[in-house]
Amino acid sequence: MEKKALIPKKILIPFILITSLFAMWGFANDITNPMVAAFKRVLELNNVQASLVQLAFYGGYFTMALPAAIFIKKYSYKIGILIGLGLYAFGALLFYPAAAWESYFFFLIALYILTFGLAFLETTANPYILSMGPVETATRRLNFAQAFNPMGALAGLFVAKEFILNALQSNATDAQGNIIFSTLDDSAKALIRTNDLMVIRNPYVILGLVVIALGILISIVKMPENKSANNKLDFWPSLKRLGKNPDFVEGVIAQMFYVGAQIMVWTYIYQYAEVLGIDNASAVNYAYTALALFLTGRWVCTYFLRYLKPAKLLLYFSILAGLFTIGAIFIPGIMGLYSLVGISFAMSLMFPTIYGIALEGLQEDAKYGAAFLVMAIVGGAIMPTLQGVLLDIGGPGYDDTLILGVPEVNFSFILPFFCFVVVGLFSWRRMSTGH
Repeated sequence: MEKKALIPKKILIPFILITSLFAMWGFANDITNPMVAAFKRVLELNNVQASLVQLAFYGGYFTMALPAAIFIKKYSYKIGILIGLGLYAFGALLFYPAAAWESYFFFLIALYILTFGLAFLETTANPYILSMGPVETATRRLNFAQAFNPMGALAGLFVAKEFILNALQSNATDAQGNIIFSTLDDSAKALIRTNDLMVIRNPYVILGLVVIALGILISIVKMPENKSANNKLDFWPSLKRLGKNPDFVEGVIAQMFYVGAQIMVWTYIYQYAEVLGIDNASAVNYAYTALALFLTGRWVCTYFLRYLKPAKLLLYFSILAGLFTIGAIFIPGIMGLYSLVGISFAMSLMFPTIYGIALEGLQEDAKYGAAFLVMAIVGGAIMPTLQGVLLDIGGPGYDDTLILGVPEVNFSFILPFFCFVVVGLFSWRRMSTGH
């Protein structure tokens, strides 16, 4: 079988620039995941209130993905990307007034607007990458580009650990390892809270400035236009065609459950570790390992997709993810945490492969299809909140009660397990259609 080019040489520079965006939203995702635990302590929130960080973050994707698709259908991928970078930068810069006002609601609004920009970027960049070369290598090309997402995520985790979590005064402990912040009077807490919110603010403000610089660079580089053959919106006819396509409809459902699983696994690794006596800053090391496995899996899968059909490889990895999740639920101690970390290797294939299968052959409907797949990221808003409800069953702690003989933080990973079952069913059904 003749091997098609992965990336045409004539568009290598545009491909590199668009691929850099995958790292940029990976950075935003993984600097934000540890903020659930950080805001909980600094602002003295319960688990459900703290999980609103993810509701705001991934709710922005749901809100803006379809408007973004309509916009790029009317205009072009490049303009969509520039709008996305502008919204991304604006949301990040809003952390400055949010910290000055010491308002949790303002922080949530800033994250919500920031992800308006990410919705534009993901709605645009994913199908843009698919279009940058032969159809035969589209899914492999997207897996390649997506491999840079965890690189950005690793950078986000590094910043979260070194410049936020390690610098938070509210994380200070006494000689016995107990958190001091909860024992202080209101005036002392107020001083620490002011300091810590500024610590959280600064990396986001710097990020906003970096995003502005990237937008300027992309604006001056000539990019492939990839505009529609016509600029008619044709929304309802497109929606009807998409609704009759089972690969697409089931792909959106699978993507929603996959993203929900990913965000739960990456968000609540800190709470899982805390029950084992590992503080948030140290738990970042396990998150690092998880992302390293995720990145390794992306490269491994990009290679194996040359020889295995995407749906078959997706099924294998769904089963592997389910087994690791069972380990995280029922294996006590550090081995359970290792199982939780291992899930990330199994998840590495899922997002771009579901995406590629769902969009295959959609042609002019791909832009709207991409929007619905980005809207499916709302699973990352809903599922962590549901997991927060499970964590609050026995009280604000993570091991207040036992469910099926394990602490509620362990049992709460039954939700990701269910999500991987849905992804496995999607891959199994797609195998019968030749994907």
